Amino acid sequence: MNYESILISTENNIATVTINRPTKLNALNVATISDLHKAFKTLGKNDEIRAIILTGSGEKAFVAGADISEFAHFSIEEGMQLAAEGQEKLFDFIENLKTPVIAAVNGFALGGGLELAMACHFRVASENAKMGLPEVSLGVIPGYGGTQRLPQLIGKGRAMEMIMTAGMVTAQDAYRTGLVNHVVPEAELLDYCVSVANKIIKNSPYAIGKAIKAVNANFKEGKNGYETEINAFGKCFGTEDFKEGTTAFLEKRKAVFTGK
Repeated sequence: MNYESILISTENNIATVTINRPTKLNALNVATISDLHKAFKTLGKNDEIRAIILTGSGEKAFVAGADISEFAHFSIEEGMQLAAEGQEKLFDFIENLKTPVIAAVNGFALGGGLELAMACHFRVASENAKMGLPEVSLGVIPGYGGTQRLPQLIGKGRAMEMIMTAGMVTAQDAYRTGLVNHVVPEAELLDYCVSVANKIIKNSPYAIGKAIKAVNANFKEGKNGYETEINAFGKCFGTEDFKEGTTAFLEKRKAVFTGK
């Protein structure tokens, strides 16, 4: 499949998706959101892909925000539609993908860029990364899940401050508050993400997908996370991965999982 604004490479069951608009600091526009949706949908259906790394091209930005020129003159209805469609097609879609997605945050992750990183299952930042939600400085608020996911990750008070001041935080600040899992030198970012992905892909793809679903359930209104966990736990017992994992443990050998 040909994409207008992203690049995809695969190696050893790991896919790397790179947003490729360096002259625009990888800003998210409608075409890029569409490309990313198609890419993640395709990769999510590919049983050979066990983990996905998402990053931005160049050294300056992961994603510097949304493409403001596309919506500067929108009406109320158009603004609501923009947020709803974006959340459904990309941000919620990534969050609920059964394949683990690691955000490799290189440089600026602002506005929609930080929201995209937060939709991933966890984040690794380069030492030069800076993150923020500057939307209120434009007279709008985060519309791609930022007001919901940021408090979940760093707490209500810190999230309120970040959103209301429209300020940026450093990679170290992001690590201290739990916004990112790791901070590494810029030159080591992708290699580090691959090393983490390699640890992930040794485990059962089926179980990982169910774990993602169970964890997410705790943050969804009307969902009982404990009930979701119980159901997912039970379903694992009917899989080939469970039989292989337990057998390998008892036989004192490494398991070879198929995701079935």
